[in-house]
Amino acid sequence: MITFLLLFYEFFKAGLFAIGGGLATLPFLYEIADKYAWFDSSILSDMIAISESTPGPLGVNMATYAGYNCGHAVLGVPGGILGALTATIGLITPSVIIILIVANFLKKFKDNKLVSDAFYTLRPAVTALIASACFSILETSLLNIPGFQADGSYLTLFCLPAILLFLLLFLGMNLWKKIHPVVFIVIAAAAGILLKL
Repeated sequence: MITFLLLFYEFFKAGLFAIGGGLATLPFLYEIADKYAWFDSSILSDMIAISESTPGPLGVNMATYAGYNCGHAVLGVPGGILGALTATIGLITPSVIIILIVANFLKKFKDNKLVSDAFYTLRPAVTALIASACFSILETSLLNIPGFQADGSYLTLFCLPAILLFLLLFLGMNLWKKIHPVVFIVIAAAAGILLKL
């Protein structure tokens, strides 16, 4: 029971600061990975890739995955389902509460200068959270830190096939903007399988 309360609490905290979307929750997910054995940092990049490739918000998909792993470890399959529900509800509860409060507040103060200034100043904070998450993903995806620490050679620091794939997809998405992003996701998945990234 305590495990499920912890799940709810940790994902409630992550959901409370999920301003700007699921990527803004990544710093909290890294902290959860360090504190508990529900998932580890190496699995987090796989979770991000799968969550971005499947329907639904990133944060909800990741909460569901982590909750299932945690609950399954405690009570088997029924615990996995309960854990998935607990973590997911924990993540979305702050958003529901905040939306209800903000909607009521905005009806009364939508033309107030202080309110518009407050929302304007949230933009840099959200940008910083998302940038932090992006740097973490780039580090995990494009760098081979364990290999570098093992032999100290800068040649092993960079995962060259992943960097090449990143650059090609980045250029492709900017050159062919009319192609749906799902096509690039499928290309990246196929290249990852073929190149064993």
